[in-house]
Amino acid sequence: MTSHAPPEAVERARWLREEIARLDYAYYVLAEPLVPDAEYDRLFRELVALETRYPELVTPDSPTQRVGGKPAPEFAEVRHEVPMLSLTNAYTDEEVLAFDRRCRELLGIERIRYACEPKFDGLAVSLIYRDGLFSLGATRGDGFTGEDVTANLRTLRSIPLRLRLDSPPTLLEVRGEVIMTREDFKRLNEAQLEAGEKTFVNPRNAAAGSLRQLDPRVTAKRPLRFFAYQLVRLEGHPWPETHSKALALLQRWGFPLSDAREVTEGAEGLLAYYRRMEADRDRLPFDIDGVVYKVDDLSAQQRLGTIARAPRWAIAHKFPPQEEITRLVGIEVQVGRTGALTPVARLEPVFVGGVTVTNATLHNEDYIRDKDIRIGDWVVVRRAGEVIPEVVKVLPERRDGSERPFVMPEHCPVCGSAVARDPDEAAAYCTGGMYCPAQRKRALEHFASRLAMDIEGLGEKLIEQLVDLGWVETPADLYDPDKINADRLASLPRMGEKSAAKLMAAIERSKKTTLARFIYALGIRHVGEATAKLLAGHFGSLDALMNAGLDELTAIEGIGPVVAQSIRDFFDEPHNRQVIERLRRLGVHWEESVPAKKSRALAGLTFVLTGTLPRLTREEAKALIEAHGGKVSASVSKKTDYVVAGSEAGSKLQRALELGVPVIDEDTLERLIAERSTTQG
Repeated sequence: MTSHAPPEAVERARWLREEIARLDYAYYVLAEPLVPDAEYDRLFRELVALETRYPELVTPDSPTQRVGGKPAPEFAEVRHEVPMLSLTNAYTDEEVLAFDRRCRELLGIERIRYACEPKFDGLAVSLIYRDGLFSLGATRGDGFTGEDVTANLRTLRSIPLRLRLDSPPTLLEVRGEVIMTREDFKRLNEAQLEAGEKTFVNPRNAAAGSLRQLDPRVTAKRPLRFFAYQLVRLEGHPWPETHSKALALLQRWGFPLSDAREVTEGAEGLLAYYRRMEADRDRLPFDIDGVVYKVDDLSAQQRLGTIARAPRWAIAHKFPPQEEITRLVGIEVQVGRTGALTPVARLEPVFVGGVTVTNATLHNEDYIRDKDIRIGDWVVVRRAGEVIPEVVKVLPERRDGSERPFVMPEHCPVCGSAVARDPDEAAAYCTGGMYCPAQRKRALEHFASRLAMDIEGLGEKLIEQLVDLGWVETPADLYDPDKINADRLASLPRMGEKSAAKLMAAIERSKKTTLARFIYALGIRHVGEATAKLLAGHFGSLDALMNAGLDELTAIEGIGPVVAQSIRDFFDEPHNRQVIERLRRLGVHWEESVPAKKSRALAGLTFVLTGTLPRLTREEAKALIEAHGGKVSASVSKKTDYVVAGSEAGSKLQRALELGVPVIDEDTLERLIAERSTTQG
């Protein structure tokens, strides 16, 4: 017997009804979820528990008495002949076992066959076909009345406008989910950002917002897909015996279905399916938030019937939440191997995605500013599979005024060098590349690489050893006999005297290099091999380059303002100059010369670049051509002299062949420069 509800229960139930109604409106009508699904589910389950204990708290407008949200007034209403009910959720193995036990007891049988399917995280819709032609499509709405979105659904190529059979049923109602894949979602948000328009929170939000557009032309441009999951009404054709056979029938008639569906027996079969899908969820191209179990026998489904807002014959077994709410208590800045500064949120511990999370990436300064993330905020944290947790949303309504804005530091938190940021990039970078401990290993790997100082035998694993032992901090330490010598190297595991002697000989040989190689070895951002050659040829000496101003750098054909600023930032950092001077004192040298006469080898020639070249990046190839007086165009025309093509060349190559424009590779380009330079000289 239930007791009379105390005042605090009455007040709590009232607040829960209002809060859930607010969240429903945002989710179903505005397609803008305000909280993670897990938070919504907790509130809903709390209200159900209160109403179960105190039945007098149940009101006609309680969210527990309906499904979804009210239809938007902008769309015509569609009354569902068969209500689009929701599913009861299970979160534990015990709840699944209880579901199986209830079904067996109600049906009076020992073992049940179940149809198992992934639970799509999208927008549920109903499709009606008359005499084989698509005639009406509607959203779920509140479960009884939905929105007429027929015109929008007609734009989805995955929805057949005509059934694939000669004698179609007179009436067919199919239900399914409209979704957006993760890759399509990513591309859509990138396009939205480029157009200066609002981005979407997640693929579900994007799918719902795209389908519920008032202009079908907008929907048509969105990458939406439909998957069928239930046959609801069928007239003029025999009914199949089971749910799984009904789905097979729908597939033959032209409807897309999930390949991950299975038929199994007993509770142990359900749980085994759940484990497999949980393990595979992140490998799927679309989001799922659980799996659905349905009694396969359709006559058994009828006997089991429905209760309130959900059928007895089906249940949704949800995965652990991938989004949760917690408090952001601080922001620290980490420095990566490339020197990129990444702000990291320090969080109050929260269990999400199967693990306890205390840190989450904030990507960059722009990300923090665009989302208005402040220290002290309540935030939504997402962790999908093995992906690093990230802060995806702020809850500004929970602010109390104590929150503080974040400011990116002006100096590297690791080495104290100045922080710089390219105008076209979101990331900020430490300029102490040769000196910064965070960049140490990568800087050394680059310094020793074949196109740089070419220290044979000094690879990634050995560099890790030398750094971890504290023997090498900057490239200059490689040439310091007190730090690196044959005896020390021979003491390393799997090294030996012979290998140590070979490496010491390689280090000694590398002392004599070229100015271009040395510039490249410094690891200056945006300065690749071609740009290093260009700088060496123009200045002739390292000191001239180190002291060159921005105007002098940008005056060089092939050097833009971003590259020039990066060069200037590098040499303005005292730590980098100190390392360079120490390298010189330890014997690293090269021949210097008077600045080379400006090459005009490619003067009057127009080039188009396409595909991936074996050694040069697109930017380096462009810089090389322009350094020799040539012009680089974006498109192929009759005025194009040469197309330089690499692997995976596209339409530009085809256009060149059609117009008869000569097509050359990277090696031929370099020979052309050499030949014309000789002729010019």
